[in-house]
Amino acid sequence: MIRAGVQRRLPFFFMRRCLLSGRYLFSFLVLANLCLAQTPRSAPTSDIAGETRQALKLAGAGRCREALPNLKKAALAGREVAGDLKRQAGFAGVRCAMLGPTPETATDFLRMLSREFPRDPEVLYLSVHTYSDLSTRAAQQLATEAPTSMQAHELNAEALEMQGKWDEAEKEYQSVLRQSPSEPGIHFRLGRFLLSKPNPPPDVAEQARKEFQAELKIDPSNAGAEYVLGELARQEQNWDEAIQHFAKASKLDSGFGDAYLGLGQSLIATKKFPEAIPPLEAAVKLEPANPAAHYNLATAYSRSGKKAEADKEFAIHRQMTQKEPSAQDKPSENPN
Repeated sequence: MIRAGVQRRLPFFFMRRCLLSGRYLFSFLVLANLCLAQTPRSAPTSDIAGETRQALKLAGAGRCREALPNLKKAALAGREVAGDLKRQAGFAGVRCAMLGPTPETATDFLRMLSREFPRDPEVLYLSVHTYSDLSTRAAQQLATEAPTSMQAHELNAEALEMQGKWDEAEKEYQSVLRQSPSEPGIHFRLGRFLLSKPNPPPDVAEQARKEFQAELKIDPSNAGAEYVLGELARQEQNWDEAIQHFAKASKLDSGFGDAYLGLGQSLIATKKFPEAIPPLEAAVKLEPANPAAHYNLATAYSRSGKKAEADKEFAIHRQMTQKEPSAQDKPSENPN
């Protein structure tokens, strides 16, 4: 039994506890509201979508300066902006950026479009033309700002080479070398140019070889120069030199499938069949659609006594090289 004195104190005790609890609860709610007030709130989905639609209207009306901020916001948004709306914003953003004073910002929209819609043919088409336009603008700016610079001569040489104006292109490459004899990449391009030139002189291979060797003195890490020197040696059946250059090229660039293939072919030519297997396996892995890689690997397997592996590679080679039957070879359908 509770004594009378204690019993009289109980209501006051519980009332005091309730008052204290209420005070703490009130303090907690005040602090919580302060925290919420300080936390930045993201714009509701409907607000961002509405801003994007308004920006599209502005862009369509030619008011790109006003439209771009919200178009950029839409491009950076996550799921707040639906896919088709974001796609429209990306296209409008590219168009507005290219019309504005900072066309390079178009690449921000292109990156978003490529990430969100990687297989969309319209996105790919837009990317091709936009990057081409940016390249043209940069070339024009280079020609305007520094027309006699080494870079301007090099760019002009590349353009002339693409147009088939071989003599003019060679003069431009030589101009670059006169300005900067140790410029990396120029001897390589000149050597490649000599090998591509129509109606070459009888000593073209030797001229090109000198250019590639000069390139390697400037830039010993040029895998392309090593590879072409290997090809020139292979064509002359200078197998030891070919093996040396192909091996260096594959070490300099571990993703250079043709270098591994050239190395394997040269080792097969010297009857080093087991040694040819590793580089040819690498070539097949890097270039699985290359029939020559499968055929040479099959040959190396066969000559090394690996019949099962050889049969598999020969079968792949046959499947890749067999031609579809022509219309005359196809059996005619019997209507009966």
